[in-house]
Amino acid sequence: VKGQKLSLNCRLALKRMLNFNAPPLKNTAAEPVWKVLIYDRFGQDIISPLLSVKELRDMGITLHLLLHSDRDPIPDVPAIYFVMPTEENIDRICQDLRNQLYESYYLNFISAISRSKLEDIASAALAANAVSQVTKVFDQYLNFITLEDDMFILCHQNKELISYHAINRADIQDTDMEAIMDTIVDSLFCFFVTLGAVPIIRCPRGNAAEMVAVKLDKKLRENLRDARNSLFTGDNMAAGQFSFQRPLFILADRNVDMATPLHHTWTYQALIHDVLDFHLNRVMMEEGAGAEPSPAGARPKKKSRKTYDLTAADKFWQKHKGSPFPEVAESVQEELDAYRAQEDEVKRLKSIMGLEGEDEGAISMLSDNTAKLTSAVSSLPELLEKKRLIDLHTNVATAVLDHIKSRKLDVYFEYEEKLMSKSTLDKSLLDIISDPDAGTPEDKMRLFLIFYITAQQAPSESDLEQYKKALVDASCDLSPLTYIKQWKAFTKMAATPANYGNSGVKPMGLFSRVMNTGSQFVMEGVKHLVLKQHVTEVLTLFFSVFQETDDYRYFDPKMLRGSESSIPRNKNPFQEAIVFVVGGGNYIEYQNLVDYAKSKQGKKVVYGCSELFNAAQFIKQLSQLGQK
Repeated sequence: VKGQKLSLNCRLALKRMLNFNAPPLKNTAAEPVWKVLIYDRFGQDIISPLLSVKELRDMGITLHLLLHSDRDPIPDVPAIYFVMPTEENIDRICQDLRNQLYESYYLNFISAISRSKLEDIASAALAANAVSQVTKVFDQYLNFITLEDDMFILCHQNKELISYHAINRADIQDTDMEAIMDTIVDSLFCFFVTLGAVPIIRCPRGNAAEMVAVKLDKKLRENLRDARNSLFTGDNMAAGQFSFQRPLFILADRNVDMATPLHHTWTYQALIHDVLDFHLNRVMMEEGAGAEPSPAGARPKKKSRKTYDLTAADKFWQKHKGSPFPEVAESVQEELDAYRAQEDEVKRLKSIMGLEGEDEGAISMLSDNTAKLTSAVSSLPELLEKKRLIDLHTNVATAVLDHIKSRKLDVYFEYEEKLMSKSTLDKSLLDIISDPDAGTPEDKMRLFLIFYITAQQAPSESDLEQYKKALVDASCDLSPLTYIKQWKAFTKMAATPANYGNSGVKPMGLFSRVMNTGSQFVMEGVKHLVLKQHVTEVLTLFFSVFQETDDYRYFDPKMLRGSESSIPRNKNPFQEAIVFVVGGGNYIEYQNLVDYAKSKQGKKVVYGCSELFNAAQFIKQLSQLGQK
């Protein structure tokens, strides 16, 4: 049950807030109070993956507007604000009070507001004669974004402030580093307040993850010590969330595994994130791209952009987001066939009964086929929703397939898997780099970096020159390599090369059915690769935490301060763990942990990261680091 808890807690917290911070009413017969919601970009990012526009409307939100947009006064309506407590946001709220925009103001801050900023609001309210209208001020502790029941990220706006690049800059000042760590800890603190649990914290030594652990332990400790205002004691905890089992919080540093974020992937969700524009559970696609060239001299056709939301309500998505791509293509086709059969059945029944074009009333008069037809007709709304989802996945999967075919991504995926699992290679790396038809310059660079990162010993200077020449000829930018060379020299990886699981892949004839001509998805030339369970470094780290080693620090914010070795260790076997990657994460690791948790009865694993980037975004950060 607890795995569902994360997004449920956030949804409940948001629903409370939209109901003026009172528990939402159970009986929905009562009309909700109409109100406006004012948010900043941070608030928008937190709400959009969790509540749909329809759900907002059902809760009485008639308008939702950005704080810094031009807003007209609506003097007889209460306004609920959901914003970060920043200087400019506070100024704008004070301006709203002076301009008497709304009937009353419910101010909700995503992260705790400081005393001095509260005083600014108070004096603005006094000056505007609006003290009675500022009904409530709340700290919501929701400064993180829940993307799945078992996945969260810290932020989407301003994510460059806490990015891998920001943490690993060569010229970083201590004060900058402190600020980055504080930002990360503030969000993690919110996460545990919302989860309603004080974790036991574990992390490896000597990296950014350890700095985060120390600061988070301190912040939780201070809050627990202040008994009157503690956010983790009875009254402040939403009832029924408390579990006797405390979660284990494992912090990892992106630097433990630099290959996985560059890896070409083969599962549906990770592929969408890799090759399409996929943010906060929403895919943006250009429709009709490159269909037919416009006639000479004519204006090029405007490409329409379509967005698709991939949500928890979409059963196909929930079932297949972690499946290998050929399986997804096959399932979409099966759904499509089943849908057509159902549609034909409705038509067939109508024509048997000579009811083409008759109104539904006349249909219900006839007895024999009536029951059948009634059930067919009553399932129409379901049928239409099914059709919408099939169309959505047909479009998305087709777009992904185009990338796989045009860039030979199956070849990359298979070759990288072999590199990472130290299997024998069937063709030379130079051949792929110099093959003009295989992938983009970025694909080639990703492949080469994975080779370089996972190599037991670095290639000789002369070999490296040869590779570099081939990469430059393929118009690759070499700056990421400059950084990775420094990184490799710096991390004493040489002593213990990361063990990139012995995963390997085996091509299988399983998908030959997809090849038949009736399918929408012509998978010709795409290898049918089946995943064997892959073990990423993050999962390896996760396992090693349980092999009572002293390489990992142990923090228990509930215990009085003693030396670390004297802290009595909580020996209970864990039921829930949260694995968090400082410096950015990806869907490959998420999927890896999900698959692991599925195989273990009763264990829940949540994956979190400071930001979610795909390989292209990560390479960009590496190349900025390499250009310094």
